[in-house]
Amino acid sequence: MKKFLFTIVLAAMILPFAAAQGKLEVGKKAPEWILTDAAKKEFTMNSWSGKVLQINYVDPDNDDLNDPFNDAIDKAVDVDKVIDQNAFKGFGIVDLQSTRLPDGLVRAIAGRKAKKYDTTILFDYKGLLHEKWDMPKDSYTIVIVDKDRIVRGIYKGKIADGDIPGIIDMIVKLTRE
Repeated sequence: MKKFLFTIVLAAMILPFAAAQGKLEVGKKAPEWILTDAAKKEFTMNSWSGKVLQINYVDPDNDDLNDPFNDAIDKAVDVDKVIDQNAFKGFGIVDLQSTRLPDGLVRAIAGRKAKKYDTTILFDYKGLLHEKWDMPKDSYTIVIVDKDRIVRGIYKGKIADGDIPGIIDMIVKLTRE
C-alpha cells in the first residue's frame, strides 16, 4: 500500500512538470523544432545561431494582422539601424492547420511576405507548434527568443501600436547582450 501511495504522489509531482515541458513560457527555454521552407529545406532555431529571433506564427487568414509591427521592425533594422541585422532574425511560420485556403494560394501569400520583408518563411503542415509550443489556432502569435533560446516575449493577436516601441527596445537590448 505504501508503494502504491508513493507511486501516486510521485506521479502527481512529475506529470504537471512533464506536461509543461512543451509550453512556451517567458523566461524558459523554447522547445526546439524542425520545419521546412517551400523548397523542403529543413530549419531549426539553431539555423540562426547566435541571433535574437522574432518568430511570427501566422494563420494565413490573418497574415496582415501585425504588418504595422513588422514594418516598424524593418524600419528599426534597415533605416534607423538600431537593431543590428547581424544579431537579429525575424521570420515567419505558416500555420497550415488553421486555414482552408489552398496550398497554392498560401504559398503565394508566403512568397509575397518573404519578398516584402526579405525573410524566410517556414511551413507547419501538421500543427507541430500547436503541440510543442501550445500555439493557438486561427491566430497570429509573435515570439521573441534571445540568443540562448530563452523566451523573452509572447504576443498573441494584434500588437497594439502603443506596445511596438517597447518591444523594439527589448529586441535592441537583447541584440546588444
